[in-house]
Amino acid sequence: MTSCNIEPHQQLLTQPSDEQLLYKIMRVEDLIQSINGSYLYFTRVDKYHDFPGADMNDGKQLPLDLSGNKASKFAKVPTFSAADAYDKSRERSYACCFSLENSKHIWQQYGNNENGANEKGKVCCVFNFGKLRSMLNNNFKKFAIIFGDQICDQIFFLNYGAVEYVDIKKVQANKEKLVNPIKYLYFKDNTFIKENELRISLSSFGVGEFVINKSVVSFPNNLQLPFDFKKAIASGVIQRIECDSSCCAGFLQAELPAFEFAAIPGNI
Repeated sequence: MTSCNIEPHQQLLTQPSDEQLLYKIMRVEDLIQSINGSYLYFTRVDKYHDFPGADMNDGKQLPLDLSGNKASKFAKVPTFSAADAYDKSRERSYACCFSLENSKHIWQQYGNNENGANEKGKVCCVFNFGKLRSMLNNNFKKFAIIFGDQICDQIFFLNYGAVEYVDIKKVQANKEKLVNPIKYLYFKDNTFIKENELRISLSSFGVGEFVINKSVVSFPNNLQLPFDFKKAIASGVIQRIECDSSCCAGFLQAELPAFEFAAIPGNI
């Protein structure tokens, strides 16, 4: 894999300073599972519908862009439009979401079960953006795509950006020209502005199909990007782990020593 897959669309997105802190709310059980599996969890953006208040339009083309995108056809495939390509791109795009602010809103909104109950409570992993970015970029150089027993070429682009909140019913992005598909991943409606989201995305453009052994590749609902939590805490990528009043601290303290975290100051 070449470096062209790492932050190729940086100039189209807005990044905070390297010292910016990022906040990720997780169920305690999910944190332990992520530590045990050494991964960050990415969800396909068209599959954000399994919790209350999820953005059903995440990654979609803007409504005012749709007619122009549909009218733009590929010269060699006149039955295939830009709108079709954007839809396919959405089906091949994943996000891992953080907040730029440690707010009451994110504690209330995230880390919940579908029924609202949460047996072990929640935690907030606090990341240093610059260090996280560097660690993930290094990991991504070694990240292989495996379908069945077949190791494939890297098909994803890794990008970072702050979400741009707009009135999706009034904004048109393609007035002058078609937009890069990455832009739709970083637009969200103003109703979600309290999220104050920083998004890490894995995406692949939606032109043509990916085929392995004559079978079209089906993109799963989620991906796990390799991420060593022990190394992240030791190196300051993760600055601290905060608990709320619902957190079962006894369970967390009992589990963390199994991962040799007990001696790290400020981890609970």
